[in-house]
Amino acid sequence: MDLVVGLDAGGTSTRALVLDLDGARLGQGLAGGANPNSHPPSVAAAHIGEALAEALDGLDSRKVRSGVLGMAGASKMADPAVSALFQEAWERAGLHCPMRVITDCEAAFATGTSSPDGTVLVAGTGSIAGRITDHRMVGQSGGYGWLIGDDGSAFWLGREAVRAALRLIDLDAPLEGLATAVLTAAGAKNRGQLINAVNSQPPIKLAQFAPLVSSAYHHGDPEALTIVATAAQLLANTASAVREPSDTSPIVLVGSLIKTPVGVHLKQELLTRCNAQVIMATEGAAGAAWLAAVDVLGPDAPRPSRS
Repeated sequence: MDLVVGLDAGGTSTRALVLDLDGARLGQGLAGGANPNSHPPSVAAAHIGEALAEALDGLDSRKVRSGVLGMAGASKMADPAVSALFQEAWERAGLHCPMRVITDCEAAFATGTSSPDGTVLVAGTGSIAGRITDHRMVGQSGGYGWLIGDDGSAFWLGREAVRAALRLIDLDAPLEGLATAVLTAAGAKNRGQLINAVNSQPPIKLAQFAPLVSSAYHHGDPEALTIVATAAQLLANTASAVREPSDTSPIVLVGSLIKTPVGVHLKQELLTRCNAQVIMATEGAAGAAWLAAVDVLGPDAPRPSRS
């Protein structure tokens, strides 16, 4: 029985999926983030190996005919030293087929549709939109990383949550809802402790505050309502930047924010702006695995069964 493997490596987590050529799921694995721009490359590569080991547990890795690694920060693989670390992890997992590296955008788009053309918007720890032609990303918007971009992402949400709390503290305003949740999560009781707690962690850790925004949104917190609406607009702007006004090809949304209030607002915003189908997908590894199957069977490869 021939197998294929697909991975979705983001800033926060890495997921691996093993399929047979009928699209049946035979194994899956989960590990930490493997974006080599957000993590030391050696750590990122180790997480790839962990996810693969879990997904292939009990299976014959020698039967894997094709493998696709969809990765945030894929451009980093142009560095031979970084590429070698990932190749070593691949081979330690028992894989002998080539490791085809694609962007997380290309994997995400394939998760939502078998159409070769369209737009993908990844809204997770970071954010990026891609113009897809023949399953390849031929144009992009965003994806600049936390320091100069990632508008509307989980990182952005977390940062805005902390900034909102600090503004209220500076104004000596009553603290409740989102602001109180931020202080509690940071283990802080005042302005100085919050600033110190946030700055003592790697910047990407700000994404851990993003779920607090969703929770506060559901309770009608005004700061959270504003942050969610603004995030959706920023993400829609990122997607619109790679589309012509007359484009009717599908838009695939994927990432950790898609099933949150931000994702709901984002879908509505795009439906208002664009004459196109908007598809909410949740599993980039499935798209990567399907593309691996396409490498073996061609474009009529069966779609992965649902988890």
